[in-house]
Amino acid sequence: MRHDARRRHPAGADLRQAGRGTGDRPVSRRELDAAGIRGAELRRAYTVCREINASHGRTFFLAARLLPTRARPAVHALYGFARAVDEVVDNPAPGSDPEAGLDRAAAQLDEVYGGGTPADPVLVALADTVRRHEIDRGLFDAFLRSMRMDLTVTGYETFDDLGEYMYGSAAVIGLQLLPVFGTLGPRVDAEPGAAAMGEAFQLTNFLRDVGEDLDRDRVYLPRAELAVFGVDSGLLEWSRRTGLPDRRIRAAMAAFVARNRAVYRRARAGIPLLRPESRPCVRTALTLYEGILDEIVAADYHVLHRRVVVPNRRRLAVALPSLVRTQALELLQA
Repeated sequence: MRHDARRRHPAGADLRQAGRGTGDRPVSRRELDAAGIRGAELRRAYTVCREINASHGRTFFLAARLLPTRARPAVHALYGFARAVDEVVDNPAPGSDPEAGLDRAAAQLDEVYGGGTPADPVLVALADTVRRHEIDRGLFDAFLRSMRMDLTVTGYETFDDLGEYMYGSAAVIGLQLLPVFGTLGPRVDAEPGAAAMGEAFQLTNFLRDVGEDLDRDRVYLPRAELAVFGVDSGLLEWSRRTGLPDRRIRAAMAAFVARNRAVYRRARAGIPLLRPESRPCVRTALTLYEGILDEIVAADYHVLHRRVVVPNRRRLAVALPSLVRTQALELLQA
């Protein structure tokens, strides 16, 4: 699973470690009250998830601020769980076993969906969220399957081969969020757009993080697609090591960016199917994340030696108008 600002913080081998130390800042009382979240333990659990999102999910957290106040805690809970599992795989604590960590996560999901009372605050919030929004357990199972693939699979031959990983690591995230966003018609009609949103973000991360993934002996960009341009892992590693560009890598990256933009178009086509109050969040997230592609192009596709980011001034220019309108509406409703 790929989150913005990922791999910048140490993490433990279970869900509790990922949330440790994050629940001491006050969460917005208005968000919890609007969502009807009662009880000190449950409010604390959502606070932990909100702080995980605020600390790690720059774009995701900013876009969530554009949702109706009542919807934000559920988004934080879903992010908190995904982030915690991601850390188990990509940033395990010294001496920990990622496979065992994923086994624990699966057992904790059994507890969540079995009506148990989890001890971990991230799971407490997740249990409440999946109950309120009736989120399908299968989406979480698919997510864990993809996380397990990261423990053994280091590359993919074609986009078809990559498909299962993309579904479980990315598409399901959009599908988990869909009940929170709400739809105007049958939810099934909006599912292709929601899945495309997750896939668009994931492919963008693949392109941005090629160099970092090489350091983990992974290449998510399919080998057959790279080979069309004369690119293989050896050439990518050379560029990463030397910091030098290569015209073949540039051509391959340009083709992947074009493919990625087509996925963003599919995702945007689903926005009108969402409830109107959720559209600014999704529209902003798509614009900000696609902005990473613009930065890749601006760097002439030479990104293996560094991580490109969307400048804060552009992030503010995209998000600020909607954020001001959202906050004004909250004040009127307070």
